[in-house]
Amino acid sequence: MSAVSAPARGRSRTELIRAHAKAQVLEQLRIPISVISSTVFPTLALVFFVLPQEAITSNPVASLMAISQLALFGVMSSFLFNYGIGVAEERANPWSSYVRTLPAGAVPPTVGRALTAMMFAFFALVPVMLVGLFTTAALEAFTTGLVSWWRVPAAVAVWLVCGLPFLFLGLLIGYLCTSKVAIAVTQVVFFPLAFAGGLMLPPDLFSPGLNTFSLFLPTRAARDVSVAVFSGEPLGPAALPCLLAWTLLLGALAVWANRRDQGRRFR
Repeated sequence: MSAVSAPARGRSRTELIRAHAKAQVLEQLRIPISVISSTVFPTLALVFFVLPQEAITSNPVASLMAISQLALFGVMSSFLFNYGIGVAEERANPWSSYVRTLPAGAVPPTVGRALTAMMFAFFALVPVMLVGLFTTAALEAFTTGLVSWWRVPAAVAVWLVCGLPFLFLGLLIGYLCTSKVAIAVTQVVFFPLAFAGGLMLPPDLFSPGLNTFSLFLPTRAARDVSVAVFSGEPLGPAALPCLLAWTLLLGALAVWANRRDQGRRFR
């Protein structure tokens, strides 16, 4: 009996995740300007802030590093805003509140939203990659054999995985803040983390003090891992432990915030 019910429960859970993901996708597509802006914004940053700098665009390795930083910038913005603002808005929605009382639990909607966020983050990566490869010297790094082609799909996977701390940070903000407060908090958190983490300026331009502070941030750790995978630059010994520590810490805080919200509103 249990051998039959276990697969049935698995299929039911998968169907619920698929249903929640579909609903999230449709909800996002109802506001096309939001989808377009989150998809195009990292590419516009590349066009306006990187392409005018010939010292970067003429150097294959520097071009790869700039593309990697802005690709991670796009993933971070997709995850943080999708969760930080999206979850807070859902908590104020009567229908979403009703869905949370159903016995399906928190896993299907959370996984469904994660899949949706990853899908739209991937859409943001594509134009950054294409514009970066064909308007800078980045493509020369692959055609001349400086770096291998396997780094392209590997980098895409790493960018999405490196976005997990910001996914959890978005959940934390979404469960702790109202929708209006979440908008402000997400913006206040996003831009300092992006700048101090080296996503908008390379850390080589930082002062010694800012560089030391940056090494303790999740954005800097994610940036260093991403750059190492995409460009082949050496990876600092503290980047992976720092990224893992932030992922675990923010994941634990997101779970705590979810249970806190659940306990206050539904018990």
